[in-house]
Amino acid sequence: MARRSAPAVRPTESQILLVRGHKVLIDSDLAALYGVEVRALNQAVRRNRNRFPPDFVFRLTAKENGTLRSQTVISNSSRIRGGRRYLPYVFTEHGAIMAASVLNSARAIEVSVFVVRAFIRLRETLAAHKVLAAKLSELEQRLEAHDASIEDIIDAIRALTAPPVKPARQIGFRPQMATRPKLLKAGNA
Repeated sequence: MARRSAPAVRPTESQILLVRGHKVLIDSDLAALYGVEVRALNQAVRRNRNRFPPDFVFRLTAKENGTLRSQTVISNSSRIRGGRRYLPYVFTEHGAIMAASVLNSARAIEVSVFVVRAFIRLRETLAAHKVLAAKLSELEQRLEAHDASIEDIIDAIRALTAPPVKPARQIGFRPQMATRPKLLKAGNA
C-alpha cells in the first residue's frame, strides 16, 4: 500500500482566512487536507459537540458566507445546481487539531501537524509585518523631521546667497539735505 505524503505547508497557509478576528480554515478545505468528505467532517463535529466549543469551530453567517463566496470559488448554493445547502463551519487552529483527533484517521493526524505549522508560520509572518510596519513608521517620522530641518537650512542659505536688495533709483531732481543752504534767523547774525 502506497503511503500518501502530507500536503505542502504553503497551500495550507493560503487557505487560512480571517473571520470575526480569528484565523480559520473552512470545513471543505480542512476536509480536503484530512482526506475525508466534508459531510464526514461535519458529522464528526456534530457527534462530538462537547469537544468543539465556539472558539474552536463556528458556522459562518449568511453574510460572511456571501462575502467568502465572492472572494473565493465556492459553488452556488442552489439545490438545482448542486453545492452547499448549509452554511459552512470554520475551524480555528485548535478546532483543526481537535477535528484530527475525532476523525481517527492516520492521514488526519499526520496532516494536523502541517496545519499547526501553517498557523504558526502565519502568526510569525504577521508579527514580522507588524515589526516592519513600526520601523517604517519610525523612519517616516525621522524623514519628516529631517525634511523640515533641511528646508530651514536651504532657506537660510538662500537668504545668505541672495544679492542685497538695492533701492530702486529715483528719476528726477532731488536735492540732498547736505547741499541745501542754511537759513539764518534774524537774531543770530
